[in-house]
Amino acid sequence: MQVDEATVWRIARLARIKITEAEAKSLKTELSGILNWVEQLDEVDTSSVEPLTRVVPIELRQREDKVTDGEIADEIVKNAPMIEDHYFVVPKVVE
Repeated sequence: MQVDEATVWRIARLARIKITEAEAKSLKTELSGILNWVEQLDEVDTSSVEPLTRVVPIELRQREDKVTDGEIADEIVKNAPMIEDHYFVVPKVVE
């Protein structure tokens, strides 16, 4: 796939990158080369390859999903400057 200079300028504008005329010509060649390489990957037969989610086949350990307060509320708030019923008391910031 060949990339023209208009496409390079459009990509630069979308990426908010300021480029010069010389850089645009250089990027045109580089982007065309990259896209040609990607097109070569389409030629590889992957019909017999199963999709992978990870390289090493592992199963994640799962634990029971239960809600607790951690049973350490007193330890959590003990260094707070002001507390009320196991909650941090903070100054009002929205009027």
